[in-house]
Amino acid sequence: MTRMTARSIDEPHRTSSPLELLFDLTFVVAVAAVTAELAHSIAAGHAEVLGFLQVFFAIWWAWMNFTWFASSYDTDDVPYRLLTMVQMAGVLVLAAGVPAAAASGDYRAVLVGYLIMRAGLVLQWLRAAYENPAGRSTALKYAAGIAVAQVGWLAALALAELALPWFLLLVFVELAVPRWAERGPQTTWHPHHIAERYGLFAIILLGESVLAASRGVEAAVARDHVSASFLVVAGAGLVLLFALWWLYFLHPSGDGLRERRQQSYRWGYGHYFLFAALAALGSGLEVAVEETTYAPQSVGYAVALPVAVFLTMLWLVHAPIVNPPVTPLAFVVAGVVVVLVLPLMLPAVGVVAGCAVVVVLLVGAVLVRQPAKSSPGVTSPHS
Repeated sequence: MTRMTARSIDEPHRTSSPLELLFDLTFVVAVAAVTAELAHSIAAGHAEVLGFLQVFFAIWWAWMNFTWFASSYDTDDVPYRLLTMVQMAGVLVLAAGVPAAAASGDYRAVLVGYLIMRAGLVLQWLRAAYENPAGRSTALKYAAGIAVAQVGWLAALALAELALPWFLLLVFVELAVPRWAERGPQTTWHPHHIAERYGLFAIILLGESVLAASRGVEAAVARDHVSASFLVVAGAGLVLLFALWWLYFLHPSGDGLRERRQQSYRWGYGHYFLFAALAALGSGLEVAVEETTYAPQSVGYAVALPVAVFLTMLWLVHAPIVNPPVTPLAFVVAGVVVVLVLPLMLPAVGVVAGCAVVVVLLVGAVLVRQPAKSSPGVTSPHS
C-alpha cells in the first residue's frame, strides 16, 4: 500500500490514469439515462428541464469532486482503487434511478446512488488526512463538510421528497465546502491534469450527443421518415457537434489555470452549465432527427438553447484565465443572438443547420485570428 501524500503541482507528464478513464465510463451510463429521459419529455411536448438539471447536478458534482481529489491525491493503490469502485457503483445506482425520477418524481434511487458516491469520497479524504499530515486540516474540512451535506440528502431520502428549496439549499452547501476547506493549506491539484480531465468529460458528453442523435436516426428509419430534411438535420447535427468540440479545445485551459489558480472556482463551477448544455443538446438533436417532418417549434429551441448556453458559458469560464479571450465577446454575443432567433424563423431542420453554420463560423473566426493555436485536442499534460 502506498502512503497517500500530496502530488506535485508541476509534476511533469501528468495525464489521466486508466482508473480515471474507467471511472468516466460509468458516468456514460448515467448521462445516457438522463439525456434519454429529457428527450422523451421534449418529444411529449413538456420538457422536464428542472428534473434534468437536478439529476445532472448529482452526476456532475460527484464526478467533479472525484476529479479534483484525484488530481491531488491519486495513489492508485489497492485501497484507492477499491474506494473508487465504490463511487463507480454509486454512479450505476443513480443511473438506474433516473427513469423513476423522470416518470414520477421518485428520487430515492438517485439519492441512494449519490450518497454511495459521496461516502466513498469522504473515506478518501479521511485517508488523506491520516496519511498526509501537511494537508490534514484541509482534508478533514472536506470530509466534515461533505458528511454534513449528506445529512441533508439523507433527510430528503427519509422524507421521500426532494423539494426545490431544499435541493437548492443543499446545492449551496455542497458548493460552499471546497471554498471553506481551501482556506488555509490548499490542495495541490495539477492544472494541466484538471484541464485534461474536463476535456475528456466534454468529449464524453459530445459522444452522448452522437449516441442520442443515432437513436433518433434509428427511430426515424424504423418509421420510414427518411427524407431530404432528415438527411440535412442528421448531417448538420454531426457538423454542429464537431464544431463545438473544435471550439472547446481552442481554449488553452491548462496554461490559464496554471497562471491564474485563483480563478479555478469560476472555471470549474461554470462548467456545470456548459456540460449540462452539451448533455441537453443531445436530447434536442435526438428529437429533431427523429421528428424532422413534424417537429414543433419547441424542438428547435431544444437545440438552440443548449447551443446558446454553451457558447455563453464557454466564454464566461475561460475569460478569467485566458487574456485576451480566444473568442471575442462581440463574436459570442452575435452568435448567441442568431442562434436564439433561429427557432422563430425556421423549422427544426433549419435551426440545426443554422446552429451548425454559426458555430463553424465562430471556429473559423478564431482560427483566422490565432492560427498558431488552431490545432484542437485534449490540453497538453506538460507543465
